[in-house]
Amino acid sequence: MIQLIRGFKDILPGEVELWQRIEKQAVILFEDFGFKEIRTPIMERTELFARSIGEDTDIVEKEMYTFPDKKGDLLTLRPEATASVVRSYIQHKLHAKDPVRKFYTIGPMFRRERPQKGRYRQFYQINAEVFGIDSALIDAQLIFMLNTLFARLSVTEVESHINSLGCPLCRPNFKTVLGDFLSSIADRLCSDCIRRYQRNPLRVLDCKVPSCREALVDTPAMLDFLCPECNRQFEVLKDALDRLKIPYVIDKRLVRGLDYYTRATFEIKTGLLGAQDAVAGGGRYDGLVKALGGPNLPATGFAIGFDRLAELAAMHASDKERKLDIFVAALGEKSQEMALGWTCALGLEGIQVEMDMGDRSLKSQMKRADRLMAKHVLIIGEKELEQGAAILRNMDTKKQVSLPIENLVEDLKAQIGK
Repeated sequence: MIQLIRGFKDILPGEVELWQRIEKQAVILFEDFGFKEIRTPIMERTELFARSIGEDTDIVEKEMYTFPDKKGDLLTLRPEATASVVRSYIQHKLHAKDPVRKFYTIGPMFRRERPQKGRYRQFYQINAEVFGIDSALIDAQLIFMLNTLFARLSVTEVESHINSLGCPLCRPNFKTVLGDFLSSIADRLCSDCIRRYQRNPLRVLDCKVPSCREALVDTPAMLDFLCPECNRQFEVLKDALDRLKIPYVIDKRLVRGLDYYTRATFEIKTGLLGAQDAVAGGGRYDGLVKALGGPNLPATGFAIGFDRLAELAAMHASDKERKLDIFVAALGEKSQEMALGWTCALGLEGIQVEMDMGDRSLKSQMKRADRLMAKHVLIIGEKELEQGAAILRNMDTKKQVSLPIENLVEDLKAQIGK
């Protein structure tokens, strides 16, 4: 028997409905806030991610699925969505008519990480990207949108963390001070952090190894090194969140794992998923559009870990909620012929309907209707055909009513409130 590749998963019926509900809520929210959907390929030239994410990152060095095609060009399955959206924004000159653009995208990403709970090698993200707005007000709105989406999904056990990563003017001074501090505690750092701090010391702050986190308690804070403009923008962000009544935690060790982030950065965290506590994260990447060959335009955005969000939303979903509108229990060949026509007509009316096309007893069909969590069962057999009326049973109240076969579809719509 051929089985799944390690680190990949099937999203099966029973779970996929929750994913669809999350997608639907996300799309409604994005559209209401002026975002438009964009769909980019899952495969890009490797250079795109090496230039945007950073060649010294773990993603580019160890985690990307990269391979040469027949012509020898290096191609990569996308490990994240932002670089692809920026590439599309530049390539199709979407900035020419109006540089201010808002996009969202939902789909799979690929990283060859160590599989663990809530983390897969094919994982899914919900992304929002905004181009052409320099003000931190848009960062506050993105955080507001994230909190709104989680609230609509009844995921309330979350906390917003914010920080600033500065800009190319003020970050170099901080990196120098941070590098000196890390050098003084190098003997307490893991091997990965020792390698990281010599190339990009900011990455050490994101280490999840307990001994490293303990050693970094007294680490310098980027907030103490911000230039006047970066400091002003961070104050704008905090003031806007206060006005929007979004509680937040200033987290001086909050960094993003990708090179392109600048200034405001944020994460939405929860204590319900163990060590993997970040459900969403984002921030500004003002220099990325220019770095990839486009105009010098500011940008910001976020990504939601779909797999983790689905796990959280499932904690609040009711397993007992009935989902199928009508199950048609047809007994006998003539009843099944009529039932087929009804199910097709009901389906066209947007009513979720199912029928048993085998020659099973009424008892067996009622058991199947219960397994399918049907709200109603329509019973039709020889007796009902003779009487010219079918029986509609409410599976919650057990109440039954008789409905004439003539004009049955319209009567059913009225009975179930469709």
